[in-house]
Amino acid sequence: MRHKRVEGMGPTDEELVEAFRQGELSAFDGLVARWERKIRGAVHRILGNEEEARDVCQEAFLKAYRALDSFKSEARFSSWLYQIALNISRDRLRRRKGRTHVSLQELEEGGTVLVTRRPSAHELVEADDLARTVESAIASLPEEQREIIVLKEYQELTLAEIADVLGVPISTVKTRLYRGLSQLRVSLERQGVRGATAVPATFP
Repeated sequence: MRHKRVEGMGPTDEELVEAFRQGELSAFDGLVARWERKIRGAVHRILGNEEEARDVCQEAFLKAYRALDSFKSEARFSSWLYQIALNISRDRLRRRKGRTHVSLQELEEGGTVLVTRRPSAHELVEADDLARTVESAIASLPEEQREIIVLKEYQELTLAEIADVLGVPISTVKTRLYRGLSQLRVSLERQGVRGATAVPATFP
């Protein structure tokens, strides 16, 4: 799929990929600058460790660099890159012997904390306790549900983009997302967290 360039927004991912393939190796720097923060943020929330997230991010870009010549141009570069990073993250999780923790301390702009109302001053004082509670609840979710919540709620990917990243139908993404958020809501309410929500209420 080809994407039109938005005036004033610079080259598209596809144009940078093509430039790289034509021998302009510096074009890859543009892809790194565009996607590094997003990829690192997603991995951080899945693995719960900032240092490890940086390592995985670097490994993902290195793999992408080496495999870019074989990248199929009809696919989205961003979806392909997320897929690489998620696969590396899954390998790391499999090597762990305990639970993982998902940090919520560095939400992307526009992210949610799964609490629908604005916090009062008293609630702000207790924010650390709430964050730890939400961390624990997310960490207890099945891996496939946790990944989708991270991609949708924090990385703000569309359902179609998540389907591309995970290689599953949109209907599967919807089901996993709904079940994951519903399970998260129940878990939080059992721990006394009110205002938790099973969003999204509607799907496109």
